[in-house]
Amino acid sequence: MSTSLPSQKGNLPVDITTFVGRRREVTDVKQLLSSSRLVTLTGPGGVGKTRLALQSARNVRRAFPHGVWVVELGALRQPGLVVEAAAATLGIEGRSSRGLIDQLSDYVCDKHLLLVLDNCEHVLDSCALLADHLLRTAPRLTILVTSREALNITGETFYPVLPMSLPDPESPLPSAQMLSRYEAVALFTERAKSIRPGFTVDDDNAATVVQLCRRLDGMPLAIELAAARLQGLSVEQVVQRLDDRYRLLTAGSRAALPQQQTLRALIDWSYDLCTPAERVLWARLSVFAGTFDLAAAETVCAGDGIETNEVAELVVGLVTKSVLLLEKDSPQPRYRLLETIRQYGAEQLASLGDVATPRRHRDYFANFVAEAERGLFTPDQVRLLRQLHSEHLNLRAMLEFSVTTPGEAHTGLAAAAALWQYWPSSGSLREGRRWLDGLLAMSPEATEQRAWGLSVTAWLAILQGDLTSAADRLDEARRLGQELDDRRTLGYVALFSGIITALHGDPQRATSLYEEALTHHRVVHEPIGIAMALYRSALIAFLEGDSQEVHARCDECCSLCDTYHERWWKAYALWVLGLQVWRDGDPQRAIAVQTDAVRGFHEVNDFLGTAVSMEAVAWVAAEGPRDEACRAATLLGAADTLWQALGTPLAEFTYLSSYRRDCERAARRTCGPNAYESAFDDGRHLDLDDAVRIALGDAPQRAERTTPQNEWSLLTPREREIAALTTQGLSNKEISARLVISQRTAEAHIEHILVKLGFTSRNQIAAWAAEHQPTKD
Repeated sequence: MSTSLPSQKGNLPVDITTFVGRRREVTDVKQLLSSSRLVTLTGPGGVGKTRLALQSARNVRRAFPHGVWVVELGALRQPGLVVEAAAATLGIEGRSSRGLIDQLSDYVCDKHLLLVLDNCEHVLDSCALLADHLLRTAPRLTILVTSREALNITGETFYPVLPMSLPDPESPLPSAQMLSRYEAVALFTERAKSIRPGFTVDDDNAATVVQLCRRLDGMPLAIELAAARLQGLSVEQVVQRLDDRYRLLTAGSRAALPQQQTLRALIDWSYDLCTPAERVLWARLSVFAGTFDLAAAETVCAGDGIETNEVAELVVGLVTKSVLLLEKDSPQPRYRLLETIRQYGAEQLASLGDVATPRRHRDYFANFVAEAERGLFTPDQVRLLRQLHSEHLNLRAMLEFSVTTPGEAHTGLAAAAALWQYWPSSGSLREGRRWLDGLLAMSPEATEQRAWGLSVTAWLAILQGDLTSAADRLDEARRLGQELDDRRTLGYVALFSGIITALHGDPQRATSLYEEALTHHRVVHEPIGIAMALYRSALIAFLEGDSQEVHARCDECCSLCDTYHERWWKAYALWVLGLQVWRDGDPQRAIAVQTDAVRGFHEVNDFLGTAVSMEAVAWVAAEGPRDEACRAATLLGAADTLWQALGTPLAEFTYLSSYRRDCERAARRTCGPNAYESAFDDGRHLDLDDAVRIALGDAPQRAERTTPQNEWSLLTPREREIAALTTQGLSNKEISARLVISQRTAEAHIEHILVKLGFTSRNQIAAWAAEHQPTKD
């Protein structure tokens, strides 16, 4: 799940294999997406719904300037997390205490994007509620769904995805050359070539290939599984063994649909063709959610007949048999099971009575979380945060095990609390609070785990602006900490209480609490707590106008962080230091310090820190010459989008809002109103990496647009007509009525004009058209 200022490109995954056939379906879905705002692809498992959805999304992404975003729901096991999954995909952190679905609606309300909800059937009601709510509040949002059944909500257009095309069994067999026109044959041929280079369909094997594809009912997943068998069998042998499988199938239940029987038969056969050890590994791998690496597989799946040093070879065997997929776009090799195959493995695991593997999965990730917490104030900080992010679905599965297995809540509570730095950095504040609240309710005993869990819940509540709940949690944590003489927890209770006190406008009391936190944390050698308390003390000193104290506290914090080669909390200290240096009258050094802060925040994917540090760069730049003032306007626009993703303007830093107002006035005055608005709008549409480059001074500020008269000819006649109508202030609906075209067509023309001219708003088109359209005689 990449959490960033949503890049305008989206998160469409890289194709692992070539896309074969489905031309008519892709065309149909593209047309449906142009006329319907909710399109659901329905069909049985293995028919190719996801591949069709992703390919269709690739073909239409240019029509969606705010990107195509894929929310993968296959590994989700709690319907209540559907909204969180969608928000995380779009980079919405939910730091506000407002409902996350409302924040999601606010974010997409003015966006022209395509949201793909993939594998919805097991969380159908939650997906239906989400889609209905978003479509009602976001007029330019389009949603593409894949599911075994429709959502059944107003405005939905559902498109049944059928098996791939096959030759008519009642007609003579086409020639080998003509068979490639049939999708099932083309797919089998393409996948067979990857297993056996040089494979072709010729006159000798054409009839057998067609027979095989017919026996598989043209089901893409079944065809791919069968093609994988060519590593050790001929096509004729594959067909023979498939016939044997069907004879066995006739003795079983006939209640399932024919296509589902076909797929089940193929998966059964794939399972039978595995060695006994591979079958066991397949079943054990089903405990993983999403992707996993080899080290995790070796630890979780070894034992009871499988040695650790055997796992790698068995994994290779399952990849070869197309049971496991290797993620090619991952920097380190990671593997995953298709959801249909994972579910089959889970059935086998249950039939084996294996209760040890799920527990090993839980233990592995609980230990990983504990080790990561210890490493988050070391040079491994960035790597560990990224690794935690890549394991998010497995962390969720680990916590689910702890919640649903009697007697395991204490382990889950320890793990959820140990993720106290990960929840904010991954944009998962709401999810973190949900897990912690549930696990705390299941763990009422007076333990250090409970005291720390209460403190972490309070911390997450503070970041969401829910100060009342935070204070209540801290009161209980303080009582427990004092009863247990838990100095670490007492230090954080004082620290977090100080933040609440500062936000309530009592800086003296806040400073006293920060000093109390420092005392506790120095006794127990808690460097993160020391750094946080120093940074917070420096911020209070800045607000109180004590320059000497700001420098002393920031210098001590930076020195501590440097000792541990830590970047995250040092970035917060640099941010405050940069503000003070600016106030001291040294804007050049202030910019240098703030850009170091921007780098640190961006490395750990901290939206909040990135937003406040980009704002700070803008505040200083706004006082400079015109080009710097325009850069400030662009950064304010980028920060504005970040605040929207966070859910509240300036989050907990509302006491700094006067600096933003001063910056806006200064930049507008220096740039001029038109240039300011243009630069601000540019910033709002930047993706995060580009915005950071501008903040760092590594990207040139875009020159003001100069459009010569002959650029009118860049537009098609229809586009010129529409551009001219924008000068009259007509909406897309009014333009469509005037020209007798669909509103969707008018919107598409507007988007094409924006792309061709490099503009980002209708107002820019109207101003350009008014100046450049030829004058009528």
